[in-house]
Amino acid sequence: MKITINGGHYPGEDSGAVGETGLQEAVVARDIMKHVACFLRVVGYDVLEVQENELYQIIDASNSFGADLFVSIHCNAAGNTEAKGTETWYCNGSVGGEKLATCIQSQIINTLATVDRGIKNATPHVNGLYVLSNSDAVAVLVETAFISNAEDESLLANESKRDQFAAAIARGVTDYVGGM
Repeated sequence: MKITINGGHYPGEDSGAVGETGLQEAVVARDIMKHVACFLRVVGYDVLEVQENELYQIIDASNSFGADLFVSIHCNAAGNTEAKGTETWYCNGSVGGEKLATCIQSQIINTLATVDRGIKNATPHVNGLYVLSNSDAVAVLVETAFISNAEDESLLANESKRDQFAAAIARGVTDYVGGM
């Protein structure tokens, strides 16, 4: 099983969302990506870690790798600082994507007790997310928590909580693979 783990955004060039304390999405996503990859390698999966500035570079690397699964990791943000919680996206019409999103979302909610914003589907050319609609693999995008919410940002800033997010994502992947 080949799995691409993508840390969203790119430190130094595209910070992604930035929290009130200055915490950058790209830095959080990179840390979680590295931990997820480590957990998945321990159980025997072939894992590609990719974090690039251009979306096409991410997808080209994953598709060239021949990934069976693609997991993109992000932090959410909103103008409403009360918005918080976890949501996981998949490409509309992807049965595997919906199942993988459900497995990952369930593990994160059960592990970290974040607000469950559910799984969401992205429709190409409507609200489609490039990495979901252009991946050859079963693909999901995980919005771990809202970096724009003080409570969620404190979770994302905590190294042990980031490790828990990573472990939950990895368990979601193994749940999905085990149910295939």
